[in-house]
Amino acid sequence: MPKFQVDVNKAVGHQYPPQKVSFNKRDLILYALSIGVKEDEFKYLYELDKNFTPFPTYPVVLFLKGDSPDVNLFAETINISGPTPGLPDMDPNRIVHGEQKIAILNQLPTSGEFELRSKLSGVYDKGKGILLERTYTLVDPKIDKEYCVLTTQSFVIGYGGFGGSKGQISPSYKPPKDKKPDVVDVCSTSKNQAILYRLSGDYNPLHIDLKVAPKLGFERPILHGLCSYGIAAHAIIKHLANNNPELLKSISVRFTAPVFPGDTLETLMWKVPSEKSDEINVIFITKAKERDSIVLGNGLAILKNDKINAKL
Repeated sequence: MPKFQVDVNKAVGHQYPPQKVSFNKRDLILYALSIGVKEDEFKYLYELDKNFTPFPTYPVVLFLKGDSPDVNLFAETINISGPTPGLPDMDPNRIVHGEQKIAILNQLPTSGEFELRSKLSGVYDKGKGILLERTYTLVDPKIDKEYCVLTTQSFVIGYGGFGGSKGQISPSYKPPKDKKPDVVDVCSTSKNQAILYRLSGDYNPLHIDLKVAPKLGFERPILHGLCSYGIAAHAIIKHLANNNPELLKSISVRFTAPVFPGDTLETLMWKVPSEKSDEINVIFITKAKERDSIVLGNGLAILKNDKINAKL
């Protein structure tokens, strides 16, 4: 018997208190820089550019950033929503990001105050740990407008074995075996990549502290998984959406291996058939070139079909 109690019926469906979040143009520019946006892409980097716009995956940072412009303590921020009925208190240092998806409903403004409304949408027993799925909706409460839905799966090591359901198998998005990638993007991360990215709101010591990383099984600090996620999204939009961020409908991925700052990331992309004529599906993986290791797998981006939309 495990030393902790899990009541799935109490936990699943739990609605957390709305979380206040905010951002401004400076936050958007900093995020874009941290995911490798180049110096000539002014619409993401220069607030006076006539086409200035948020990079569409920016909302993934807001749960940890909150509504403060200052740094915060990761251990406190990760539990900001309070306890979850039916779940034990869990060590935040044992949390590993498993999967991430963003579905975009409306284009973000360039600044403002918002709410993240969230619920626990799944609790699964994976033996060596517990898998928690949480769904967030970014809302402007003043006009009750929804901007995106974020789905996060986190694996908490050591909290499995409570006799719960293993859950359904996630959809599998495998690259075509008989087709070369349509595009391969190469992004050389810097030694300071994680130090820069953390300024968007994720201040987990794992990504900077030389003493903490070895305690968690890493030889040195690792790059944030959501930074690699942003790098891959940028590659897809740049190469397959004519660098038009408004064409991104959703992007989902599984985090499969760590990235170290300084790694060269190769994102391989395949356009595959879609059941909807107004969409383009892109299967992708991202590799750490030096180790030939897949760091992002099971990736699927859905783009609006610009040719179709142009006719409407």
